[in-house]
Parts: sequence; structure tokens; C-alpha cells
Amino acid sequence: MPKLKTRRAVAKRFKVTASGKLNRSHAYAGHKLTKKTSKRKRNLRKSDLVSRADTARMKKMLGL
Repeated sequence: MPKLKTRRAVAKRFKVTASGKLNRSHAYAGHKLTKKTSKRKRNLRKSDLVSRADTARMKKMLGL
């Protein structure tokens, strides 16, 4: 069986934590920031975990 290639687009967007979970950044933080509240923009800066439903598929794309 050949080695799986890592999907580079996924590798750039997700980081694996020490416990094996996946960190992701929030969407909607790129532009049109004037209409968003300061609280909303501040919360968009924080990272979040990938949902459990998507974790297996993301790990497969990362070659884990």
C-alpha cells in the first residue's frame, strides 16, 4: 500500500493539538469588518476545534 499524500490546503488550515484534536480558525474575519462589532471580531481571532463529526475526515486528509 503506498503512502497517503497530505492535502496541502488542509495542512495549511488545520493544526493538530497534543491530544490529537484539530484546531481551526474562524471564518468571516477577512473583510467587511466595519459592520461587525468589536466583540464579534475579537472572538473571531480565537481558534476553535473542528467538530467531532468532521475530525475523522480531516485527519484522513492530513494523512494521520
